[in-house]
Amino acid sequence: MRLDKYLKVSRLIKRRTVANEACDAGRVIVNGKPVKASYNVKLDDVIEIQFGNRSVKVQVTSLSETVKKEEAKDMYKYL
Repeated sequence: MRLDKYLKVSRLIKRRTVANEACDAGRVIVNGKPVKASYNVKLDDVIEIQFGNRSVKVQVTSLSETVKKEEAKDMYKYL
């Protein structure tokens, strides 16, 4: 699954276009490297997103094309 789609489906970022812009600006780091929105997310990847002066670090626990709002939190765990 593409990184921008994963960020939207997991609700870490609300919109796919915003996720795309964050990747282009270099604010999304996967396994220690800045990546593009087209990066293919795999299980156990560590994603770090920088929002202004704070950052969120999560580990991918599941991949799914569509999930309900309540189940979105099960797609990752905070580190």
